[in-house]
Amino acid sequence: MLERLHEHINQELNVNTRTDTIFVVTGIIFNFIMLAISSAMAGEATNAYDGSSNMTASIVLGITMTLSVLINGIAITGLITGRTTREKLYAGLLKMYTDSKVAQYYDASLLSNYTNRYALFMGVIGLLGLASIVIPLVVLFT
Repeated sequence: MLERLHEHINQELNVNTRTDTIFVVTGIIFNFIMLAISSAMAGEATNAYDGSSNMTASIVLGITMTLSVLINGIAITGLITGRTTREKLYAGLLKMYTDSKVAQYYDASLLSNYTNRYALFMGVIGLLGLASIVIPLVVLFT
């Protein structure tokens, strides 16, 4: 029974890793795309042909900035959920190893390493998301 439980926990950890990878890669790619689109729209909004603002570009800029906030919020929430899930799964594994008297072969400090890694992932996504909003605003207002 313990072997099947161990297998199940490892499968859950693999799913968790794939999901987190999707959140990180999608967040990074999305932010770079939104940075390019938002910067172009900000430039277009301020460079209308008749000297007035371009309403369409302004609307698209507002939509892309809103999407940036929402998508980055979802990605960070997904990573927080992934971190919590991973912590619970590893705590279960560690308990199982302790009960089976093999815990000395598993370094419990791995849990804090994963927590730090998640903080770095969230930092990268958060900073890129912030850049995808702030840079177009600088283009718009300068």
